[in-house]
Amino acid sequence: MASTAGPASAHERRSASDATGVVVLGACAAWSLITAAAHGGRPEGVLLAVLAVAAGYASGRICGELLPVASPVVGAFAGLGLAVAAPHIDPGSQPASPLGQTGATAALLTLSAGAACCAAWAARPPGPRFCLRLLAAGVAVAAAVLGSIPGSVACLGVLLCSLAADRVRRRAVGLGGLALAVALVTGATWAIAEDALPDGPTSSLEGQLTRHRVLLWRDALGMAGREPGLGAGPGRFAELSATAAEAVPPSDGKPHSAPFQQAAEQGVPGVVLLAAVFGWILYALWRSPRSTPVVLTAGAALTALAAMAAVGNALSFTTVTAGAGLLAGLATARPAPATPPVPPEDPPEDRADGARMNH
Repeated sequence: MASTAGPASAHERRSASDATGVVVLGACAAWSLITAAAHGGRPEGVLLAVLAVAAGYASGRICGELLPVASPVVGAFAGLGLAVAAPHIDPGSQPASPLGQTGATAALLTLSAGAACCAAWAARPPGPRFCLRLLAAGVAVAAAVLGSIPGSVACLGVLLCSLAADRVRRRAVGLGGLALAVALVTGATWAIAEDALPDGPTSSLEGQLTRHRVLLWRDALGMAGREPGLGAGPGRFAELSATAAEAVPPSDGKPHSAPFQQAAEQGVPGVVLLAAVFGWILYALWRSPRSTPVVLTAGAALTALAAMAAVGNALSFTTVTAGAGLLAGLATARPAPATPPVPPEDPPEDRADGARMNH
């Protein structure tokens, strides 16, 4: 009875996390349509992001079950290739970004490093495990070569968190710490935008983030204050922001912060739904049948992505949202059990001899 109860309870936990994801992503899509109907706007970007996350998550679950080591390795090389060989990922002229070339480049490299580290923990022999961690370190070097110093730091942070994950006995504690880190980064961005910090830290952080970016954040908070319930409508920040309109060269029309963009365009409920998506991912990782090091490694990479999204435009790119869903799916997939070898059947004459001896 115990052997059957274990798999049954694990299936129930996975079903609960999957159902939660369906509800949360469905609510995000529905709310974008509601706010667009109320104030106008273009909900296509939000709908595409929701679809990319769902498709990536489903693909990761399937591939992670069939090929738990090869799938994240392929994902790591794919992310690295997109970051290196796809210069069109840059959305055009924009204010200087603290994430190197673009937030998307840093995000893709961070997800690649996370996938490589997850593959390392899934690999059994020490040789392949060492090579895969070397791949993650190579991704960090590639980020530095591409000019994304914060991306390189994020990749090294994911690698160090992955190495330390084996010492964490309770994954809930580790995931709680990652959630707290994202909350602190988001709170710091709000404090900067509201000018709630002392002059010294504010001046230092504004120098890193650029004054233009902080003004965009303040425009977003102003829109959220005027329309806290429904926001201004998805995709309407560019036409309502004076800072974006006066930018020289022209900006990409985004506030370069996912929480502020949600607050401006979809109101407080939009921010709550964005937080719910991240909470669902952490919940799915907590319920994952994979080992704790794999879970915490993926959680560290996704936390770094969430921090980048709080101060940049990483989530505005479909490749990033799909990659985040893919990594989450890989880290929550149950590897297919190895089929036990079938013992060879005795030849007919051996069975006859055995029957005569027993007789």
